[in-house]
Amino acid sequence: MENESMVTAMVLTTFFKMEDLKYLYFFIFLLVYLSVITENIILIVVIYVNRALHEPMYIFVCNLAFNELYGSTALLPPILSNLMSNTHEVSLSCCQAQVYCLHTYAITEFTILAVMGYDRYVAICQPLQYHSTMSASKVLRCVVLSWLIPNIAFGLFFVQTLHLKVCGKIIERVYCVNYSLVKLSCADTTISNIIGLFALGVYTFPQLVIILYSYIHILRVCLCSKESQMKALKTCSPHLLAMINYSVGCFFEMCQSRLNMSYVHYGVRTFMSLYFLIFPPILNPAMYGMSIKAIRVRIIKLLKLKSEIAPASHSSDVDD
Repeated sequence: MENESMVTAMVLTTFFKMEDLKYLYFFIFLLVYLSVITENIILIVVIYVNRALHEPMYIFVCNLAFNELYGSTALLPPILSNLMSNTHEVSLSCCQAQVYCLHTYAITEFTILAVMGYDRYVAICQPLQYHSTMSASKVLRCVVLSWLIPNIAFGLFFVQTLHLKVCGKIIERVYCVNYSLVKLSCADTTISNIIGLFALGVYTFPQLVIILYSYIHILRVCLCSKESQMKALKTCSPHLLAMINYSVGCFFEMCQSRLNMSYVHYGVRTFMSLYFLIFPPILNPAMYGMSIKAIRVRIIKLLKLKSEIAPASHSSDVDD
């Protein structure tokens, strides 16, 4: 077949450099993954069970948590599995699946953050029209489009990668990315690189415009009074921190993909690769859970309730 690849498995060579401490790395990554699962599930459950939190901002926070569960679950378990493998190979189909999950996770994350930025703009700049502007139907459309557009947009571009004939099998990463597969293609990749850069603009430009538009208007309102500044700081700080966190991850990923990092220690390169999958999913639910009072209060109540139930059940067992 013309489109069949010459190789069926990829070798993730960074794992060979981690073998001496692989049990330590396995424990750390497992602990990180369990933390991601626990934090994000608690945040989702707290928002879901409390009707008072069924507001646009909390719904978007919930979707952000869902996306971080998706990205981490798609990539961290395979990393754990490869750490304990002897060959550190991943099938080409699994490698392609990792590429799709990583990039849709990244684009969806940015899209949800852009929608959240618009929500903060309406809340601060048009407070009297907030509930009419951010109606239930509009919030539903925003949520659906935040998931649908990234998957369709990257899916259309990814078809080209799937049709590339792959000749090489060495990837100096702990997971597969699209640019790694393109570089291993047997054919000239100049057109693919140009299309990839164009696609990157398509994936990020609309969201960037929404975020810049929102914060320019928020900044104008903040210049009016100290009260407005305090309100903006209170409501926007988690979103700004999430954006900074996301931007750092993107910067590290672009450095890994586009620059020659062979002279950098593998530990630094591994940290840069995993930042995107670890820090946003761990820090974002913590930031939103602690900085938004409505969520913080309910999480504390939930934890107190669990601590009260445990002694009570223990006491009834003793009485029996």
